[in-house]
Amino acid sequence: MLDTISKIIKWIGQHFMGMLFLLIVLVVLIPKSAAPLKQPNLQEIQLFGPIMDADKIVKEIEEAQTNNAIKGVLLNVNSPGGAVPPSIEISYAIKALQKHKPVIAYASGIMASGSYYSSIYAQKIIANPGAIVGSIGVIMESANIKELLDKIGVKPQVVKQGTYKEAGTPMREWTPQERTELETLTKDTYKLFVHDVAAARGLDINASKSYADAHIFSSQRAKKAGLIDEIGIKSQAKTQLAKAANVVKPIWKEKDKLEAFLERLETQSILKIQSYFYGLKASL
Repeated sequence: MLDTISKIIKWIGQHFMGMLFLLIVLVVLIPKSAAPLKQPNLQEIQLFGPIMDADKIVKEIEEAQTNNAIKGVLLNVNSPGGAVPPSIEISYAIKALQKHKPVIAYASGIMASGSYYSSIYAQKIIANPGAIVGSIGVIMESANIKELLDKIGVKPQVVKQGTYKEAGTPMREWTPQERTELETLTKDTYKLFVHDVAAARGLDINASKSYADAHIFSSQRAKKAGLIDEIGIKSQAKTQLAKAANVVKPIWKEKDKLEAFLERLETQSILKIQSYFYGLKASL
């Protein structure tokens, strides 16, 4: 039995790329249905998985902004957050889009930290009853592997200019001065995060301890805290978007089959792996 399983696994490993290529060819060659009589007038943009890079989703947002046929956008969010700069890039892109057409952000699973930051400028935020919302905070972390290096006989050698050039190193324990420097950096980022949330959501920045401070909320408590506007399911969010966009007969834009297939592969594999390799950088 084990031998049979081993042979199957070996065969899959040897032929995986060929099978993948064949599947892509089949997807491309499958005859597409006749073009719709009417142009799509609504679009869903997905923000799924850890936020490591913003280029792809920002491009989608910008294309939706310049496409006059698209009257409104649903930002479907299921992400634990990620790196600071791309989270801000997405947030400000949504802010720009909202000036041209309505955007509703929908928390389909997790809308936390960087992915919440990405959503704050939407006209309305609706969360699934079971969604997790919030975690408005900043973290910077690194391992201290000095004892491990000592055991295997590795001694790092460093030449540097600048007191804080080695701040955050995993090779030894941080000095008090280095820790203070990194704490200052995270405080600056946190201050920006809270300021933007308060401004976008109309919240009292002086009461930020109640809705920020890395609190993790259920949908019910997030609504009470003012982080979201409503609780509902996706179909309700889509209905509200159509109403906000003055669309009587919604026609949702569909992605190309190959593009959708490749996105599923990316979401289910690469992004999950990348989430464990943030390295030393401030993360939301």
